[in-house]
Amino acid sequence: MDLLFRPAHELHRLLRRREVGARELAEAFLARLDAVEDKVKAFVTVTRKLALEQAAAIEVRLARGEELSPLAGLPLALKDNLCTRGLRTTCSSRMLAEWVPPYSATVVERLAEAGMVLVGKTNMDEFAMGSSTENSAFFPTRNPWDLERVPGGSSGGSAAAVAAGEVVYALGSDTGGSIRQPASFCGVVGLKPTYGLVSRYGLVAFASSLDQIGPLTRDVTDCALVLQAIAGHDPRDSTSAPVPVPDYVAALGDGRLAGLKIGVPKEYFPPGIEPGVRQAVERALGYLEEAGARCEETSLPHTPYALPAYYLVAPAEASSNLARYDGVQYGYRTEAEDLRQMYRRTRRLGFGAEVKRRIMLGTYALSAGYYDAYYLKALKVRRLIKEDFDRAFGRFAVLVTPTSPTVAFRLGEKIADPLAMYLSDLFTIPVNMAGLPGLSVPCGFSNGLPVGLQIIGPPFSEALLLRVGYAVEQAAGCAGRWPALEVGSDG
Repeated sequence: MDLLFRPAHELHRLLRRREVGARELAEAFLARLDAVEDKVKAFVTVTRKLALEQAAAIEVRLARGEELSPLAGLPLALKDNLCTRGLRTTCSSRMLAEWVPPYSATVVERLAEAGMVLVGKTNMDEFAMGSSTENSAFFPTRNPWDLERVPGGSSGGSAAAVAAGEVVYALGSDTGGSIRQPASFCGVVGLKPTYGLVSRYGLVAFASSLDQIGPLTRDVTDCALVLQAIAGHDPRDSTSAPVPVPDYVAALGDGRLAGLKIGVPKEYFPPGIEPGVRQAVERALGYLEEAGARCEETSLPHTPYALPAYYLVAPAEASSNLARYDGVQYGYRTEAEDLRQMYRRTRRLGFGAEVKRRIMLGTYALSAGYYDAYYLKALKVRRLIKEDFDRAFGRFAVLVTPTSPTVAFRLGEKIADPLAMYLSDLFTIPVNMAGLPGLSVPCGFSNGLPVGLQIIGPPFSEALLLRVGYAVEQAAGCAGRWPALEVGSDG
C-alpha cells in the first residue's frame, strides 16, 4: 500500500536504486485495481497483459544499467479518447464500442518512448461531452473520496484512477475544464496546457479549436515530469506550436514567489460559490502572499458571457466533427431499409442524449439564417474574452481563481438539468476560449471533499504556473492526503 500513493518522482528513485522492481510495481497497482475497481469504475479497458509485458521490458533495461526516463516503469492510464494502436478506443460511446485504431496518438507514442506501463483506458463522458462522467454509454464513475459523488468530467475516469491509487498518473483531455474540474473534485493535480503545446494528433475530436491533452498527477512535480514528456512540436498536427520546451521540473523553484504579482478576478467569486470553496481559496491566497507574492483584485468583465459563447462554439465544432459517424465511414451501424433510415437509426442508437443535444445545438447555430446571429457573435465574444486576459496579463504574472464553484456533487443530482451541469465549468471555460494554460492544484477541503485552486497564465507560461502551484502545494499540505477507500467494504 505504501507504494500505491507515492508520487512518480519518488517511485523513479526506488526503481533506479533497484529497491523495487518494475514488475513488482505493476503487480501492486493491478492488485489495487482488482480491489477497488468494482467500487470506482474508472476503467473501460484494463490492459493487464500489456502492462506486465512493458514492465518486464523495463526490468531488462534496468538489469543492463540503462539510463531510464523519469516515467519509465510507472503505471499509467489513458483517457479513452486517445487512440492506441491495436487497442480499442471507445470514447465511452456505443458508436465506437469496438473500434480499434490502426495508429497511436502522438502523446501515446511519446510516453511509449519514455517507457510507459499502460494499465488501461479510462471511462469518460461520451465523446468528452459532460462534467460528471455520468454520460458514459457504459457506466458512471464514482469519486474515491465519496462513492455517492461524481468524480467530475469528462476526464473523471482518469482523475478517479489516480485518486484511488490504481495508477501513478493519467492523461485526460480538456475542452472546457475536463481535466481541471475532475482534478479539483478528486484532489489531484490537473493541467490544461496552452493550445498548441501538446499535439492533438490521435485525440478523437470534440471541438478542435478548444481541445487539449494534459496530465492528471499526484503532485506538481509529477505534473512537470509528464508535461516534459508529452509537450513539443508535432508536424502531424497543423495546430502544434513550434516553440521550445523548457525544463519544467527545474522551474519549480523552492516555493518562494518574491515580488510576483497575482491577479484575483472578482467575477470568479460570485454570491453562489460554495462557502467552503471560497474559504479554501482565500486561505490559498494567504499562502501565496506568505510565499512573497502580491495578490490584488482585478476584473475580467466579459467572463459572464464565456459560458453561453462556449455552448455555441463547442457544439458547432462538435456537430461538424461528429458528422463522420453515420454508419458508413466510422463506428456502429444498424441495419435499415434504405440509406436515410440507416443514418437515422445509427445515430439514434449510437449516440447518447448529451451528444445528440450538442449536435442539435451546433447544427442549429451553423444553419442558414442563424450563423450570423449565433455562431459569428459567439466568435466575437470569444475575442473579447481573450482581450480581457491580455489586459490582465499586462499587469499580473498569473491569475488565481477557484477551479469549480462547488466540491463534487452527488451522482444524479444534476444529470436531469443540463444547464446546472454546464455551470460546473463556469470558471474553467474562459481559459479554453482564450487558448491559455490553466493548472488546478488541491488547496484545501470543504466538508471533507477536495477543493481545487486554478492558476491561469499567458500563453506558454506553464513553467510559471507550475512554480506557483508548487508554492501552494508546499504551503497547503494537501499532497499526500488520499481518500480512505476501504477495500472489501460495501462503499
